[in-house]
Amino acid sequence: MKNKKYAILLVEDEENLQEALKLNMELEGYEVTCCSNGQEALDKTDREHFDLIVLDVMLPEIDGITVCETIRLKGLKTPILILSARNTSADRIAGLKKGADDYLTKPFNLEELLLRIENLIRKNEMIQSKSDLTDVFIFGKNKIDFAGLIATTFRGDSIRLSKKESMLLRLLIENRNEAVTREKILQTVWGYNVYPTTRTIDNFILNFRKYFEKNPRQPIYFESIRGIGYKFNLMP
Repeated sequence: MKNKKYAILLVEDEENLQEALKLNMELEGYEVTCCSNGQEALDKTDREHFDLIVLDVMLPEIDGITVCETIRLKGLKTPILILSARNTSADRIAGLKKGADDYLTKPFNLEELLLRIENLIRKNEMIQSKSDLTDVFIFGKNKIDFAGLIATTFRGDSIRLSKKESMLLRLLIENRNEAVTREKILQTVWGYNVYPTTRTIDNFILNFRKYFEKNPRQPIYFESIRGIGYKFNLMP
């Protein structure tokens, strides 16, 4: 993975810790940009591309949780790893709700931090490599126009898709032939600030089966994976 020079934004106001982390990340082959307050972090994410953001919570001007939320509201999908001295479950949940991908409490093991960084970057690379859908996707005799939010079924019927339906379809198709967890669906389609009921997600899948499956009771494309989530099967 280190053949490419990955860029990390390190947001940490404790000078000694910032220097130590920067040094160790650079020794691992990363290109590290540092800043010490929340506003500067937001300014840098507006101007520069980063493959990962390592974000402290207790920051001057704007706290890390607010920075994380603001980055997500801007539509940036850069992986965010939060570092925090706050170690309660409520603090972790707050960070994840606002869009963080991982949460590590201080004091932490340096090797664990570096492994988490590598895993987040690798995972994001895999997701990006799957994000190869064009505006129009065809499977069987079904067609989905993501740009126009319209689907044409195998019967020839034209269906207007909601934005949430389009987002869920895109997520499942981009991860074709792999199970997508309910947690991933919540994070990607609804966001951590909104918690639809289990039945809400199920109803979306039931609708997809009605639209696109010849026999909705024996689905080919939209498969339920018990205890995990759902999978879109791409037929040969």
